[in-house]
Amino acid sequence: MARLEGKVAVVTGAGRGIGREIAMLMASEGAKVVVNDLGGNTDGTGTTMIADDVANEIKALGGEAVGNTDSVAEVSGGEGILKTAIDNFGQLDILVNNAGILRDRTIFKMEESDWDAVMAVHLKGHYCCSRPFARYIRENNHTGARIINFSSVSGLYGNFGQANYGAAKAGIAGFSRVLALELAKYACTVNTISPGALTRMTIPLREGRGETVGDSEIEQSGPQHIAPIVAWLATDEAAGISAEIFHTGYGGVSIMQQPAVIKQFKKKDGVWSLDELDKIVPQLLEAKKANEAAAKEAGAPIEV
Repeated sequence: MARLEGKVAVVTGAGRGIGREIAMLMASEGAKVVVNDLGGNTDGTGTTMIADDVANEIKALGGEAVGNTDSVAEVSGGEGILKTAIDNFGQLDILVNNAGILRDRTIFKMEESDWDAVMAVHLKGHYCCSRPFARYIRENNHTGARIINFSSVSGLYGNFGQANYGAAKAGIAGFSRVLALELAKYACTVNTISPGALTRMTIPLREGRGETVGDSEIEQSGPQHIAPIVAWLATDEAAGISAEIFHTGYGGVSIMQQPAVIKQFKKKDGVWSLDELDKIVPQLLEAKKANEAAAKEAGAPIEV
């Protein structure tokens, strides 16, 4: 039996790249899929009917799918996406919040419109799609659902020229942790993906640095390498795994450390003086370096 037989999934931004690979894989595993995509350019402008193209491709392979072009940047769009799933397939079990755009600028050149557009699609987009689904889960006592969100190393580590994108992606990680707590009573898991892949959004960044991206590298590092862990997190085998961040791509699958206190000093009486902090802060930084070194060693790839 296919792993996702009897499940209905929404995948946003599924007209190309990572989203398309996820939609295709989930459909091959038996899920009925709502393929959502506004069909815009990488900066969010323009529209096309690529969602229908992917849905038709799934149906040609024997699967069940329907296209949807609602904007994830509005709650009405998220409600429309949910309605598409209910109207066509009677339920919704899996939400993959993948849609995204880029408007890279340094902070010196970033306009308000660049900031707002990226926040709207990424951070607000996760809210706009997740809120209607969460309400559907509660109102129908629909247990065992899955939400899979997309963060990025740009937000988790930082990346030059992506203050808007990085802030949105860091916010998504925090949003996911809260959502996991709020939906736990319904056995709904909420996990986050940090992807690393060569796509139409990332290849121009490489080329802009003067690097050549060949077909063989795309084969080894393309979006098809992101889809398996996303699909797996939607299966019954992933029940109980929630509030985690998985980094995947380039043939690797890893779990990422969450924010945690590494070392702490507690003063018995009074307020810390600056002279005392002269002694304490270097010890905190040394503890952080040791923790990072240990994590780097533990996180080295294991060939399987």
